[in-house]
Amino acid sequence: MNDCDRLLTIGQLADRTGLPVRTIRFWSDIGAVPPTCRSAGGYRLYDTEALARLDLVRTLRDLGLDLDTVRKVLTRQCSVADVALAHVRALDTQIRSLQLRRAVLRSITRQGSTPEEMMLMHRLARLSAQERQRMIDEFVDRAFDGVEPQGPAANIAERMRRLPTELPDDPGTEQVEAWLELADLVGDAGFQERVRGMAVAGAAPQERSGPPPYDHNAVLEHAGTAVADGVDPGSREGGAVLDRIVDPGLPAADRARLADEVETFTDHRVERYWQLIGVLNGRPPFPPSVPAFEWFAAALRARG
Repeated sequence: MNDCDRLLTIGQLADRTGLPVRTIRFWSDIGAVPPTCRSAGGYRLYDTEALARLDLVRTLRDLGLDLDTVRKVLTRQCSVADVALAHVRALDTQIRSLQLRRAVLRSITRQGSTPEEMMLMHRLARLSAQERQRMIDEFVDRAFDGVEPQGPAANIAERMRRLPTELPDDPGTEQVEAWLELADLVGDAGFQERVRGMAVAGAAPQERSGPPPYDHNAVLEHAGTAVADGVDPGSREGGAVLDRIVDPGLPAADRARLADEVETFTDHRVERYWQLIGVLNGRPPFPPSVPAFEWFAAALRARG
């Protein structure tokens, strides 16, 4: 009995492994599992090493490796560890993409979006971290163009730029919707103009001397309570609340100027911007302050 008599045919190899004959023949043809020798009739024969090699090829293919990469592993042109690391990274990217798609679909089911809105949502959600950051940077650059780089407005601009490098690995519907809303907000010309006006006003020299005429926390406390209680800012009760925030003897002209200042820096959409940035960065939500300052400005005007 010669050596070839102890080897396996493709059919026997298929029986041992459970793989189709055509698959083994194809892998043999491309050199992934070459035959050990051929019979007198020209049939391919395989030894136990070929059987182990076949098991390895099947394992690598089940892990998603293409045949060219499998051949490189088998010929030791690259290590299994290197290939595994590359595939882990590829799978991470694919998983993140699928998680984003799932979050977008959840948002669509909640909002009843049109096909056009669905396409836009999917496109925006798939933007890379660099593309998202560039969108925000361009908005901030336009809004704060020419503002003193060392001034307080520049610090605000820097905070407005801060996005997470990536959306969470498993983003919830809230994160995806926050990003979509933020993208829509910064693309709105009216919002851009509003932020620009606030930036310019904030960078302008302040003519006022002495301590500020009101305390921010006092507005939140007293005006916020008045809003919650439904107190009319022009009523006598509203006047009593106002007296807890500013000096009752503040001249009418100063009250009017103060109302102008408060209104300049009070905007629901700007506050919404900060809320959305907070959602994306995983910060806890903060209660809205705009209603309290709107009430405060209205009370000042009622006595201005």
